[in-house]
Amino acid sequence: MELLDIARWQFGITTVYHFLMVPLTIGLGVLVAGMQTAWYRTGNPRYLKMTKFWGKLMLINFAMGVVTGIVQEFQFGMSWSAYSRFVGDVFGAPLAMEGLVAFFVESTFLGLWIFGWDRLSKGVHLACVWAFSLATVASAYFILAANSWMQHPVGVEVVDGTPRLNSIWAVLTNNTLLAAFPHTIFGCFAVAGAFLVGIAAWQLAKNHRGSSPEDEDRKVWHGSIRLGAWVGVVAFAGLAISGDFQAKLMFQQQPMKMASAEALCHSEAPAGFSVFAVGDVSRPDCESVKSVTVPYVLSALANGDLHSEVKGVQELLPEYQERFGTHYPDDPKLGSLAGQPVDYVPNLPATYWGFRFMIGFGAVAALGAVAVLWLTRRGRFPKGRYWAPLAIASIATPFLGNAFGWIFTELGRQPFVVAPNPDPSGIDGVWMYTASAVSSGVTAGEMLTSVIALTALYGVLAVVEIWLIAKFVRGGIEGVMPPKPKDRDPDDESLSFAY
Repeated sequence: MELLDIARWQFGITTVYHFLMVPLTIGLGVLVAGMQTAWYRTGNPRYLKMTKFWGKLMLINFAMGVVTGIVQEFQFGMSWSAYSRFVGDVFGAPLAMEGLVAFFVESTFLGLWIFGWDRLSKGVHLACVWAFSLATVASAYFILAANSWMQHPVGVEVVDGTPRLNSIWAVLTNNTLLAAFPHTIFGCFAVAGAFLVGIAAWQLAKNHRGSSPEDEDRKVWHGSIRLGAWVGVVAFAGLAISGDFQAKLMFQQQPMKMASAEALCHSEAPAGFSVFAVGDVSRPDCESVKSVTVPYVLSALANGDLHSEVKGVQELLPEYQERFGTHYPDDPKLGSLAGQPVDYVPNLPATYWGFRFMIGFGAVAALGAVAVLWLTRRGRFPKGRYWAPLAIASIATPFLGNAFGWIFTELGRQPFVVAPNPDPSGIDGVWMYTASAVSSGVTAGEMLTSVIALTALYGVLAVVEIWLIAKFVRGGIEGVMPPKPKDRDPDDESLSFAY
């Protein structure tokens, strides 16, 4: 394998793995803050139990997210040093802001929240969890600001072939960012909602089958199911609306990505949305592809017009070649790609099916949430033998939807790591081939060794996280609530700092 391929595999594996932690932390953090707010306002111990239980699972996931996220920053210097030099002047500001939010605000207020039970006033303690949870959302905004600049560079000028930041405000108000941010946050809530539904359903099925609807612990789990399902429904509605806006921007900014997402090899007017394709979608001429399409939908998705033309891959290729050239620079740093023709068509199977898996898993999660709301109405709960395993399995659907969405977003941008701004009045010359971004001082063997080591390490971490979460899920509410006063030794202060 080429150095570039190995570097991309490494970044893809570690990034997708890390992003499994991120949406759950963000979504669950806000929900836990809401649960504690309900307890603060009502004094109902049910909400305290919910806060304690789901907060414990959030902390486990947050810790694992921190561990896996550290690798992301080191990769920029180890594997992608040329890329780091190119984007460094732009990324310095938003990533510094993210660092301040993540390592100062998040860690400070999370620590106060963990150790502040019974030490801080209820109002101050509540403010701590809200500060932490909102800081995770702000952190996501700054990270997305950097990623959105890669999709649509703004706010810079070119000095000696390198972009120099001249407007941080333009970077932080990039229209690509303003579309990506709500879409990402709604995805986080979809993950958190499914997490609540799956685990609470398992608890009811395994530990509270046949219990009275008035049982306090049953109310905790039933309330968690209802909350998770409502969050899932609202999140999917938000994903659909923000996704439509984001897709229209992508058709303008990265038309080749969206043409590839539809396996649209030739322009159509009006264009239909491909629901399912049969044949070899890897061929850019699509000669063997037969699609089941919904007429007019792609034109509406692209331009808000049922009859507008949508350009296909074959018509876009000459435009890309005319603007960016037909061959890579004859630079030894590019390895075997030096002087070779540039393939401006991204991996068609990955973009086509990634787009569909993103939408499909999201739709399954939403339908599941609607079904749960119906089945649990008025205090009811299904008693079928397959309910618990099915609910646990459903947790994976929004996780997979998020993962495939990012795979589509990043692979669809190829062969660029920084995609060009298509606006003729925009910034010319701000783009970078992925082949030019990889570190030239690293050998393929060294890169492969790091891929194997990190993959093995992440595999171990996955086992650890699943084991920890399973342990506390099995422990239920009793495993996270402090001992009752009559059970506590008055001379023992060891639990005074316990979460």
